Amino acid sequence: MKAFTLANPSTLDQAIGILAARRERGAHGRVQVLAGGQDLLTEMKEHLAEPEVLVNLKGIGGLDRIEIDAAGALSIGALATLSALEENEGVRARFPILHEAARSIGSPQIRSVGTVGGNLCQRPRCWYYRSEHAKCLKKGGTECFSYGGLNKYNAILGGGPSYIVHPSDLAPALVALDAQVVLRGSAGERTLALERFFTLPSEGSILRENVLADDELLVRVIVPAPAPGMRSTYLKFKERGSFDFALVAVALALWPDGGKIARARLVLGGVAPVPWRCAGAETALAAKTMDESVWKAAGEAALQGAEPLGHNAYKVPLAKGLIFRALQSLSRA
Repeated sequence: MKAFTLANPSTLDQAIGILAARRERGAHGRVQVLAGGQDLLTEMKEHLAEPEVLVNLKGIGGLDRIEIDAAGALSIGALATLSALEENEGVRARFPILHEAARSIGSPQIRSVGTVGGNLCQRPRCWYYRSEHAKCLKKGGTECFSYGGLNKYNAILGGGPSYIVHPSDLAPALVALDAQVVLRGSAGERTLALERFFTLPSEGSILRENVLADDELLVRVIVPAPAPGMRSTYLKFKERGSFDFALVAVALALWPDGGKIARARLVLGGVAPVPWRCAGAETALAAKTMDESVWKAAGEAALQGAEPLGHNAYKVPLAKGLIFRALQSLSRA
């Protein structure tokens, strides 16, 4: 690991000031933000990231709060740990999809340190990206080695020119809940839909996975109060029985109306460079009865346009099966 200077701001303004000063000097990548550190410190040990300055956010008060207001809306500070989110009784009762997603991440030890903001902003897990010896597209190279190489875990939707998958479990669940993120930088504060926070490799800079500016911080996530009757679930299929990333994940929220589905939000994880919103499947479910033919049709619609690589075609039937299981489980709720 390369030597670095540790900055310990006590306020958001101080932290943003450090980031802004470095940005003005054209020092992109030389200053990075430390939250839980589960991902960044691993990158530093592997020489994938070599910042000159680490801005430690842990001394900034209030960034770890989890609050539900009188209207039922949820606010999650970026430094809230995954275990705090998992164990929050209000989240468990009102947003089961989010509780299930948090519980699925890593081990209890990882969840006790990892943060919500860090989980949303973590870098790709593709083994070409993670190898310090492979200068792939995500590290300024000219080729995505996974396209014609070892691509068992890579994207089947939305890929190109890079075929990473976004590794976050919280992201699909939060997009299904129509969450927003609050970003603060030297130009002020802005709020945008979490779905718009993430970027495809074909959009913007190939070196990034989100729209955070160099002098911006993700400070909190806002989840609107669920409409009455909402049912939700998060299903994740892993290669190993525990402590693993998703091969495919399904985040589903739906609102039943009698024996029919009034509307639904379906988001896939583990299959695309961003949490993959399945608008076609949502349309296929709207105003339909809860039966097996509808669940199968939703799976077909969700995977329409999938383009598997040489070793990951298994993700197509796996995703369809998980969608079927998620709809089946919520039909019984």
